Amino acid sequence: MSSFRADVLLGMGGVPRDDNPVAYVWERRLHWVMISVALLSVPSFYFEELAEGRRLHVLGIVIELFILGAFTVELLWMLSLTRHKLRYLAGNWLDVVIIAFSLASVVGLETEWVALVRLSRLALVGMLLARAFGSTRKLVRPGGLPYVFTLGVGSLLGAGAGFYWLEPTVHTYADGLWLAFVTGATVGYGDFVPTTTASRLFAVFMVVVGFGILSVVTASIAALLIGEDEKRLRLQMHADIRALREEVSARIGEEERALMRELHRDVREIKQEIAALRAEVRSARPEPPA
Repeated sequence: MSSFRADVLLGMGGVPRDDNPVAYVWERRLHWVMISVALLSVPSFYFEELAEGRRLHVLGIVIELFILGAFTVELLWMLSLTRHKLRYLAGNWLDVVIIAFSLASVVGLETEWVALVRLSRLALVGMLLARAFGSTRKLVRPGGLPYVFTLGVGSLLGAGAGFYWLEPTVHTYADGLWLAFVTGATVGYGDFVPTTTASRLFAVFMVVVGFGILSVVTASIAALLIGEDEKRLRLQMHADIRALREEVSARIGEEERALMRELHRDVREIKQEIAALRAEVRSARPEPPA
């Protein structure tokens, strides 16, 4: 219950309890899709604010419009499925704020409120990343370790390509992978360092991602170990319950057999008493006159 309340406070409550089963199915289907859409906020911000060239700027706007459309469609679709629409909106207020900030950023592209638009864009990136990383808490379970490793490998491969593209001192994809690893693991050997503003901002993002993935890996391993102990305790508990049931059944069977023997004895005694009474009645009946 406390975990559910925390998710609601963070704006990631999901489908309310005791709701339409179809809504739960679609929530699971859209989970990783929306995480991928949220992570697109990073290249969108870079293309719009840091990259040089009109084409990259337009590409950033297109990605931001796609994010706006994806979150709007998801919210409307989930509202059409859930029975408790107000509770869903209250528990997923982060999605509403993301849509509002994204819309404000797109609408304000050509206005004089440039500073406010940039501030809203930074806030939008922060909220989208919070939505993405907050959703990874569902991986902290005994069976979530393979997914965590897959997420880590995918992030490392993507970060290697990012450093290879953004950092001029990185000349091969392998060097980009190495820089991504030492940055995400916060090792920092010093053989490769980010030198441009874009690569430094990307390095900050990789440090956050690295901390998050390492934390989730550690928590998943702990959950796996705890899950094994729970599984062993559960099997022992089931064995104890099974033995108790057999013992109770044996005792009930013995008592039933004793009761049946006593009941048969009482029935025989009653039959004997009835037969004796009938004999007394016949002997006491007067004989008819001759």
